[in-house]
Amino acid sequence: MSAALFEPCTLRSLTVPNRLWMAPMCQYSAEAFGPNAGVANDWHFAHYAARATGGTGLILVEATAVSPEGRISPGDLGLWNDTQVEAARRITSFLESQGTVPGIQLAHAGRKASTDLPWLGGGPLAVDMEQGWLPVGPSPLPYDTDHTVPAELTTDRIKEIVGQFADAAKRALAAGFRVAEIHGAHGYLIGEFLSPNSNHRTDEYGGSFENRTRLALEIVDAVRAVWPEELPLFFRISATDWLSENADDEREGWTADDTVRFARELPAHGVDLLDVSSGGLAPRARIETGPGYQVPFAERVKRETGLPVAAVGMITDAEQAEKILANGEADAVLLGRELLRNPSFARHAARELGGLVNTPDQYHRAV
Repeated sequence: MSAALFEPCTLRSLTVPNRLWMAPMCQYSAEAFGPNAGVANDWHFAHYAARATGGTGLILVEATAVSPEGRISPGDLGLWNDTQVEAARRITSFLESQGTVPGIQLAHAGRKASTDLPWLGGGPLAVDMEQGWLPVGPSPLPYDTDHTVPAELTTDRIKEIVGQFADAAKRALAAGFRVAEIHGAHGYLIGEFLSPNSNHRTDEYGGSFENRTRLALEIVDAVRAVWPEELPLFFRISATDWLSENADDEREGWTADDTVRFARELPAHGVDLLDVSSGGLAPRARIETGPGYQVPFAERVKRETGLPVAAVGMITDAEQAEKILANGEADAVLLGRELLRNPSFARHAARELGGLVNTPDQYHRAV
């Protein structure tokens, strides 16, 4: 009996060769200004190529901004112009040549935007700083005391951002991506609208659950309308912002119950898989971490809604990943930091568990 990790996964008409996938992780390595702002460069090519030659079935390219103000840092990738499309095509072409499916996460950082590179401290960049800009959000509430108060989005600007997601999806398709993922997690703009902790609006985009999820569903619908029927669409969510789990924290937040309720609506809007993460919506929220600490959220969504899910979070060895799939807790596993440490994790896992992954001819002696 073959390992579940190395069984193909078919979503719509797309088949991913295995179920060991790469989570989107920002590299903060694009140019900030000028004609190459947000353009993938040699670093991005080498980074993703290494994981493809290592046997990873699907690579979700890092959070890619749908507009300049949607970047979380000046070094983010973008898909708001055609120069960025051409650079991305070089990456997708190589990934497909190695049998890896290229995917991309489309994002808007909202009130968390305009922050410095992590290795330079990662602090907020003020509007009057050389590389800073004014963030936007559902409400004029800063992410933290050190962050700039964001400009509250008008309904006209909200509609414009919905259109930017659709335009970025068109460019993603032109660049050769076969999976599009909408980033609704980690305190980015969509997640800010979902959570009552950050959304204090009183119009049709705030207050009730239906209103707070309105932007997310409008973006899903806009992207699905331009994304080919035969290709899958993912949504990444923070299953909880870790407020309700903390008896000492009186802030109201987004909960696991909310996630299940929201997940039930997604199939009717054309979403094929929910990428289940957590946290990032509220600063200083207590997060319970441990091996596979987010897997129970994914398992609950899968069990209660039937929607395919991917699990992520401190999945670090092959046996652990295999058990998640074999137990029916998820349909795929997404590796983050472990793939930074070991680009050939999939190939090593196949050898350990008795599976098969695509191996470049040049590496045949290492099999």
